[in-house]
This record gives sequence, C-alpha cells and structure tokens, in this order.
Amino acid sequence: MDAARLQPHFPPQGRRAADRPGAIASAAPAGRRADERAAVRETTIRVDTARLDQVLNLSGEIGLTKNRLTSLRADIIAGRTDADTLQALDQAVSQLDLLVSDLQNSVMKTRMQPIGRLFQKYPRIARDLARQLGKDVELELVGEETEVDKTMIEDLADPLVHLIRNAVDHGVETAEQRQAAGKPVKSVVRLEARQEGDHIVLIIADDGRGMSPEKIRAKAIEKNIIGEEEANTLDDRQSLNLIFLPGFSTMAQASAVSGRGVGMDVVKTNIQKLNGSIEIRSELGKGSVFSISLPLTLAILPVLLVLLGDQPFALPLSMVREILPIDHERMQEVGGKETLVVRGEILPVIALSRLLGWPQLARPEYGVLMQTAERSFILAVDNFAGRDDAVIKALDDFRPRGVAGVTTLSNGQIVLILDMKELLSDLSAHNDRDARGAPTRALEFLA
Repeated sequence: MDAARLQPHFPPQGRRAADRPGAIASAAPAGRRADERAAVRETTIRVDTARLDQVLNLSGEIGLTKNRLTSLRADIIAGRTDADTLQALDQAVSQLDLLVSDLQNSVMKTRMQPIGRLFQKYPRIARDLARQLGKDVELELVGEETEVDKTMIEDLADPLVHLIRNAVDHGVETAEQRQAAGKPVKSVVRLEARQEGDHIVLIIADDGRGMSPEKIRAKAIEKNIIGEEEANTLDDRQSLNLIFLPGFSTMAQASAVSGRGVGMDVVKTNIQKLNGSIEIRSELGKGSVFSISLPLTLAILPVLLVLLGDQPFALPLSMVREILPIDHERMQEVGGKETLVVRGEILPVIALSRLLGWPQLARPEYGVLMQTAERSFILAVDNFAGRDDAVIKALDDFRPRGVAGVTTLSNGQIVLILDMKELLSDLSAHNDRDARGAPTRALEFLA
C-alpha cells in the first residue's frame, strides 16, 4: 500500500460557520434549511485537487492496460498462444492488479480528513468545564495531523466530548486533592490520535484519581446489573468494563455538568457502530486511559471467512483474537454452558449454527477466539475459507438483524457479513428453547 500522503486543502477562513470544523446543528437556522444544510454536510467533502489528479492519472493507466488486454484477447482468439503472448498476458494482468489496488487506495484517501479539524473545539470545552468546577486542567492534543475517514470524524464528535467531560469532571481531582496527593496542581488530559497499521487509535488519558475495580463491582451489584456470584469471577479488566453497561454510575450524586454517568454505554455503542472497540486501563492515584481502536476506513472491512457446512460467512477481523482447534474431550460444562480453558481462561463455546438458528449437522472442529468489550468467547465453526478485505454493500431497509451487509468474493459468490454484536444480543435475550439448535439464553453467561 502506498504510504505517501498528500496534504489536504484547507479553504479560506471566510467560509460559512456551518462549514467550519466544530460547527454544531444549533448554529444553523431551524426548519427545512437546517435539514438541507445537514444533508449537504453528510454527503459532501472537500478534496485536494492533487488527490483528484492522482485518481485521474490512475484511471488513464487502467484504460491503457484494458486496451492492451483487449488486444491480447484478440490474439489468443486468433490462435496465437505462444510463450511471448502468454507472458504479455500475465504481465498485463499483474499490471492491472497493481493499478486497481493503487486506485482503490487513492479513492480511499479522498475520504480522509485530518482529525485536527475535530480536535479544535475540545480545548474550549475542557477549559470552560474546568472553570465551572474550579479545577486547573490542560487538554493536550497529540496527532492532529492523523487522517480519518470523514464519516467517522462526524460520528466521533459526541463520544469524544463525553469522554473528555468525564475526564475533567470525574477523572481529575481538585487542586486541594492533588496537593494532598503530592501531585502538580494542574492536571493534564491528553487527547491523542495515531495510525497503527490499518487502524486508527484514539487515546483519552488523564492523570487523575483512577478507578477502583472493587468499587465498580460493588456498585454493579448494588444496581442489580450483575449478581454477586458473577462479580466474584471478574478480573480487574472485566470489572472496569462494567462502566459500559446501561445505567451504571459510581458517582454518589448526579453532576450538573457531566450528567449522571449513564452515557458510557452510549459511547461504547457509537464506537461499535464504527466497527471499533474501546478499552480501559486505570490505576488508582495515577489516572485512567481510554483507548479507542477504529478501522482506517468504513468502506473496506478486513474479515475472516468461516464455513458453516459449505456456506461461507464473514466475521469482522477486528474482533478475532486467534484461531484454534476445538478439543471436544477438554470441553467442560459450567452452569449448563459448554466451555474451554485457553491459557487459564475459562471461555464459553458458542456454535455459529446456534447463533443463526441453523440445525447443527456435525460437531464443529474449529474455534474463533473472539473479543468484545465485555468478554471473550469461542465461536465454533466447521472450517475456514481464509481472510479477505470486504467491500461492504449495505442492505438498508432490507437488512435482517445480525447481518451488517454483504460482500462479493473473487469467484462471484455473495457472502453475508455478520454483525456479531446483534447476534450475541439476540442470543442472550432468548429464553431456553428445545434442543434443535434454535437460539437459547446461552449468552447470559457472557453478559
């Protein structure tokens, strides 16, 4: 993949307020004109002309290669299949493959925008909130030049605002508390963006009080979010992730500026809608770090192709930790659920056929160790068909639950891209049914 980046074109500062980074819907006139402007913001993008020139040049080269292939096709039809002709055909096909790949990358770059355009509005939000709370907080911005899919930038605005406000309100201490703890009076909240391979990583870190896994577990039990028995099985990482469950809050009183702490489940949901994930690291007295991982673009999704019988399905690769054989002799039943121990971790085993409500014709021989924000589990499948970069075709109003979209393989076969979050949610919500492979409440072990 071509790693070269072209600097985007920034329009003159005299542009309309609705077009400026950070412009919000409330600044636009009400009524139909506001809706029209919102629609324009969603469907248009500014692109550097240098990037368009690159796309145009590649299109021209593809046209030349296509003409070369047409000529070679005529030669082969005429019976000229000597070594030179076949070698020329092979070279032309290889050249076309490279050009199409370059064109795809170039088109993807036209969707990319520097995330700094989103970051620009956050220092004032943090500063105003800190002033309200009587705190001395500096918001440090890192990686503003990192480029992200424009659609993703728009959808990240609210989750990042919520995380920053929570860091300032609940994360960092007052000046008196920091002095008593031997910390500098000024606290630092860091908002960082960087690219790691084919993913974008966003970091929201503070040097505040940190979170207590024990306190979180106790609060979850108090609010009947989980039972005491289940809480005792959670490690610190799993306990921290409880804050993403609906209705969770460790604050004794509601806050007028950051709400009642019930929005973290919405943050996680919005991140998951972008095929991303969010993780927490926290240490008492030293602070907390929220790490968000997102695909570089929403147009192409790396997937793992698995088989149920002869039917392939696509799983988002971002959720896959590893592939492993299933040793049925080592499987154990815990609470009526099948489990396997992987490196000391007890993991529930869930058959793909059960998720889809299909009859299970044979014992699955392979497992996909998958990771969600809450738990890990093993998805049992019949076999694998490799890895692919899926170009997602949306189904819109015809999309059944549990299906994120469809893609087409190189052989022309259409494959469903599974929405694991919806499938798992549906499975956990169902009551026990008969033993013919229909969905049951097996996923309550995870939830």
